[in-house]
Amino acid sequence: MDITQQQLEQLAEQAWQVRANARIIGDTKVGCAVLTSDGRTFTGCNVEHKFRCHDVHAEVNAITSMVSAGFRSCVAVVIAAERNRFTPCGGCMDWIMEFGSGETVVGFQGTRGGEIQAYKAHDLMPHYPS
Repeated sequence: MDITQQQLEQLAEQAWQVRANARIIGDTKVGCAVLTSDGRTFTGCNVEHKFRCHDVHAEVNAITSMVSAGFRSCVAVVIAAERNRFTPCGGCMDWIMEFGSGETVVGFQGTRGGEIQAYKAHDLMPHYPS
C-alpha cells in the first residue's frame, strides 16, 4: 500500500494531539499514530512511571490499542516528538516489524507542521529476520 503525504500529515497531527496526554518523568513527550490497511488509525503516547521498569513507549501504546480493537496489521507508523532526530528504539521496531512488515512506513515529525522524515521499516532495521 502506498502511503500519501496527506496520510502522513494526518497521522502526524493525530500523534501530536495524543502526545499532549503523555505522562513523562524524563524530558521527551512522544505521540504516535498507526494506520491499518483499511484506513483506521490508532494512537498512543509514552507513559512513564517512577520505578522505570516498564515504561510504555508511544509506538507500543498505539500498536497495542490497534490490537485491542481487533486489528493485527499496520502499514504506517508516525511519531511526534520535539527532537531534531528520532527513530523508534529497537524494542519498538520489534513491535513495528511484528505487526507491520519491512515495508511499513515509519515517519517522524520533530515540530508540529514540520517536515515528516519517512523510511521503510527495513531501512531502519536492514538485518531484521524476516
